Amino acid sequence: MSHRADASNSLDDRGLYWKESCFGLNAATLLDRAVELTYFGGTYGVAMKPTPFLCLAFKLLTLVPDQEIILEYLNNAGDEFKYVRALAAFYVRLTFDPDEIYKTLEPLLLDSRKLRRRRKEEYTLTYMDEFVDELLTKERACGTSLWQLSARSVLEDLDRLEPRESPLQAELDAMDDADQEMQDVDGRDGSASENGRSPSVRSRSDSDEG
Repeated sequence: MSHRADASNSLDDRGLYWKESCFGLNAATLLDRAVELTYFGGTYGVAMKPTPFLCLAFKLLTLVPDQEIILEYLNNAGDEFKYVRALAAFYVRLTFDPDEIYKTLEPLLLDSRKLRRRRKEEYTLTYMDEFVDELLTKERACGTSLWQLSARSVLEDLDRLEPRESPLQAELDAMDDADQEMQDVDGRDGSASENGRSPSVRSRSDSDEG
């Protein structure tokens, strides 16, 4: 099932970029336009003109490319493709099924690259992971109403998603193991001290007795 967002009213008059740069695009040639993006956002200015990012997103909605193509957009991780990734993430949020949205977008929460966002009157700085979190948790993004996404916990209860493990969990587990090893060493040192000699003295004495 394909989910569609409500287009911003400004898209009724998509402006010069739409007319000059989006006409005749297909999924392959649209990538060439997406690589040229230097910021993302919804609408800007008093006239609420749509950004090139938003125009390309809604062009994708008219093309309905295969998911494999969108995933290819998404997995281009080079810095020159970061706005391509942002565009693909936005499209995923608009069109994929709920469980696929979580599975596809959550790995991008590890992407901390900077992004320029164009707002109504200014540019601001954000990060890829913040934008993805916005897609997963907010009702609007880039001047567009997002359809309500099922809570992750609900999808877990329905066995459509595995419980999410924090990407830092392995590091935390390693730290816990290191702490436990230190406690074990301290415990052995304390036991040796209670016997009136240091571990090094004890080892030498035991060696002499042998």
